[in-house]
Amino acid sequence: MDAFYADHFVLPLPPGHRFPMAKYAWLRERIAQRLTGVHIVEAPAATDAMLTLAHTAAYVRQVCDGSLPVAVQKDIGFPWSPAMVERSRRSVGASVAALQAALRDGAAVNLAGGTHHAHAAAGAGFCVFNDVMVAIRQTQRSERLAGRDLQVLVIDLDVHQGDGTAAIAAEDPSVFTLSLHGKDNYPFVRQVSDLDVELQSGCEDTAYLQALQGALEQVDVRFRPDAVFYVAGADIHVDDRLGKLNVSAAGMALRDERVMRWCLNRNLPVAMCMAGGYGRDLSAMVDLQVESVACLARFQRQWQSLNTPS
Repeated sequence: MDAFYADHFVLPLPPGHRFPMAKYAWLRERIAQRLTGVHIVEAPAATDAMLTLAHTAAYVRQVCDGSLPVAVQKDIGFPWSPAMVERSRRSVGASVAALQAALRDGAAVNLAGGTHHAHAAAGAGFCVFNDVMVAIRQTQRSERLAGRDLQVLVIDLDVHQGDGTAAIAAEDPSVFTLSLHGKDNYPFVRQVSDLDVELQSGCEDTAYLQALQGALEQVDVRFRPDAVFYVAGADIHVDDRLGKLNVSAAGMALRDERVMRWCLNRNLPVAMCMAGGYGRDLSAMVDLQVESVACLARFQRQWQSLNTPS
């Protein structure tokens, strides 16, 4: 299974910044050490043509030439720098590559990504470009050239609503957006996903898994995807500084397994990205994300056994 990374493009953040930049290199290193059969691949950079499939040309230009308004930079949460531009391009390129690899191999992962707060004309919440929607639209374009209309389900299980993804996909019947998120958390101005499920603060494993199961049952009635893009946020964990939920490590593992089993039962390829994770113990949080990647790797082996001619 391919795992795409861009952690060597490091943002020059001020001391004490709450974005956990170090986690990405740790995640790549631990996957390389612990998960055999996972191929670590440097992410390609997304082009302007790719980015404008989901973003306005004016916004892409502002990001790339450093003319972003101060207010937008503040909403994003990163000071502008050439490194920010390159990392953002690579993070999007990783999701494009992951979705295309998943269609070929059954599964692939972006070891960053999940920048679901980026809207068409502005970023926010540590999200510059929306990697999920760029990846979907670029891959749909490629598939359309081959005579196939690709229907994609976004399963967004980050603790924060995928507002940017919902807004960009709002008028697109080929993309179904499911967001399962904390009711009392960022963003405080919500968009309308195809299916939004809000969770009370303090939500624990049983209630979380019941809500997820109910949401997947609703998707079965409303949409028939050809592929899934899974936003596997670790910020639902009880120890997350920003999450406000009380899901355990065991609950997170069951979450991932339930998503993978649902996809396997429908023979759907899965691209995954890591999204949020702001654990008080950064090392322990990285281990949670390693387990999510391990679950995806197991899914891929099962998917390939179903799809390899005997």
